[in-house]
Amino acid sequence: MEKDQLLAKWLNNDLSEDELAVFKASPDFEKYQKIKNYTEHLEVGDLDENSMLSNILKQKKAAPKVVPLYKKWMFRAAAVFVIALGITFALKFLVPQTETAGFGQKTTFSLPDNSEVVLNSGSEINYKKWNWNNSRHLELKGEAYFRVSKGKRFEVQTSLGKVTVLGTQFNVKARKNRFDVTCYEGRVKVNYADTQILLTHGQSVSFENGKQVKMKINSLKPEWMDNQICFYKENLRTLLDEVERQYNITIELNNKDTLSIFTGKLPAKDLNTALHIINTTYNLKAQKVSKNKIIIDGK
Repeated sequence: MEKDQLLAKWLNNDLSEDELAVFKASPDFEKYQKIKNYTEHLEVGDLDENSMLSNILKQKKAAPKVVPLYKKWMFRAAAVFVIALGITFALKFLVPQTETAGFGQKTTFSLPDNSEVVLNSGSEINYKKWNWNNSRHLELKGEAYFRVSKGKRFEVQTSLGKVTVLGTQFNVKARKNRFDVTCYEGRVKVNYADTQILLTHGQSVSFENGKQVKMKINSLKPEWMDNQICFYKENLRTLLDEVERQYNITIELNNKDTLSIFTGKLPAKDLNTALHIINTTYNLKAQKVSKNKIIIDGK
């Protein structure tokens, strides 16, 4: 039996037990069931029966038109098909898209205009495909590197500030109270609270608790893309938070001094070396208590 006939008979509850079993085994059954459940709960407004009856009596009587049963099936099948197409379109283009990189992972993906995004560990991006070329806007939690295709304005919104792209390659990082933006090619406009600045190639800016630090960089891309964790005047707790993300581990710190500032690099693929640098720098002792947990004590 044709698929459309099965669908029509199912909508009219005319399937035999064998036919029903075959229909339920089809890959689209779950989708059709959701559509049927939805349409069964649709409501219409109250009818003015007296007015309707009066209008009918005023009309000329015409010979009754008989619609074959199979045509009714086809009409209902077509209606279900149109609804299914609408739901598919909404899910694909109107529903926000989410890309994530879990702890210890990095994720690379392309946006609808072929702009490329690389998400660092413990990060998330949300955007909509609908009308993307006219409204290139996305929301970032964490850190990401962007290679933007030419086109209209490109905006990256974070909880700490917004970056408007006037160039093509840049990095954005928003962790806790710290907001970092680095421009590797072209220009980017950065909005933080009431401050707006323009960065050009080789410039970087950091905001933390209302303070601004601007610096020059020599690298061609973020160090984390080469498996190095780079820090500039960051405290011990922030440093350990990033190590946790990169290695997907938990670190328990038993040390009162967490405000000492660190500038330098740690490897993102060699935990023992990273811990050795931390121990030496802060005069600490790190101990592995399980595969994914480390306790750090002061000496």
